[in-house]
Amino acid sequence: PFEIPESWVLSDFSELVTLLSGRDLESNDCNSNREGIPYLIGASNIVYFKIKITRWTTKPLVISRYGDILISCKGTIGEIVANDIGDLHIARQFMAIQTLPMVYADYIELYIKSIVNNIKRNARGVIPGISREDILHREIVLPPLEEQKRKEAEKQRFGNCKNCLIKSRRRRLQFTL
Repeated sequence: PFEIPESWVLSDFSELVTLLSGRDLESNDCNSNREGIPYLIGASNIVYFKIKITRWTTKPLVISRYGDILISCKGTIGEIVANDIGDLHIARQFMAIQTLPMVYADYIELYIKSIVNNIKRNARGVIPGISREDILHREIVLPPLEEQKRKEAEKQRFGNCKNCLIKSRRRRLQFTL
């Protein structure tokens, strides 16, 4: 339906990533004593585009690694954050997107952010949810690595502006309280 530049490729998203689906732990397998690795339970663990750790576990089952892209997929859906913490267990309210070496994670994060509203509109169930198929069965236009790097640099410049805006909003909120 559209032309893509000669050096770019149209690819199935599932060929570029590994998708981990989280699993809940028993309540006696998590703690608030900072023992073990962080345990992300749900979208409430994403605050101002950052991961907020409130629980830990010594018995992780599904481990997200540094650099993974996390997306909330049950209840409050479509919250996205990059794992900038390191190893952490993800509950079933999260999926972790791990990129293959031919793709920059920041480019995939930009792609996911560009389609998240469409994914949210199609969420089904009494408790809205995103399925693995909602993520994996999509086509993505993949530029060469150099172009992905350029997009990454643009994102970082935009991210700096976004952080300034968030800090400004926080200051205004504190001033009005």
